[in-house]
Amino acid sequence: MKIEKGDTLVIHCYKHNGMIYKTWESALVLENNKDYIILGNDKVLVTKKDGRTWKTKEPAIMFFYKNRWFNIIAQIKSNGLFYYCNIASPYIIEDNILKYIDYDLDLRVFPDKSFKILDRNEYNYHRRIMRYPKEVNIIIKSELSSLIDMKKMKKGPFDENFIKKYYEIYKNLIK
Repeated sequence: MKIEKGDTLVIHCYKHNGMIYKTWESALVLENNKDYIILGNDKVLVTKKDGRTWKTKEPAIMFFYKNRWFNIIAQIKSNGLFYYCNIASPYIIEDNILKYIDYDLDLRVFPDKSFKILDRNEYNYHRRIMRYPKEVNIIIKSELSSLIDMKKMKKGPFDENFIKKYYEIYKNLIK
């Protein structure tokens, strides 16, 4: 099935052990090409594995890559553009559900362009109990480094004009 601009997908985030961790009820396809898919949503229901739910508070433009081990969520807040970047497997789509495996480490980027690596303890804990293969650990560390370089060079989603472009596309599609 071909996924096209304007289609709606559900998002499922899994952990390495195959257990579902978090879901987003919907995201609108803004672009789908050979390298990535770009989605947008706002005030969407998120459900965690423990049953907790909430609605997102701001518009988000999300980038999922077919061959990169991270995804990038640009959060358009009243006090600036924030990014939440997950170290995660490349995605697949099955039955209109975008699926990926979350590998715990996150990169948080703030409007002033500073950043912080989050959840190192969670990564080390899950790496041990879920027995991440050595190859996966090597990929995770390499992709985190690539993600930080991408941020420093303001490439792709880290170029604010890129986000503005896709936010405009999102607003036009939801009209």
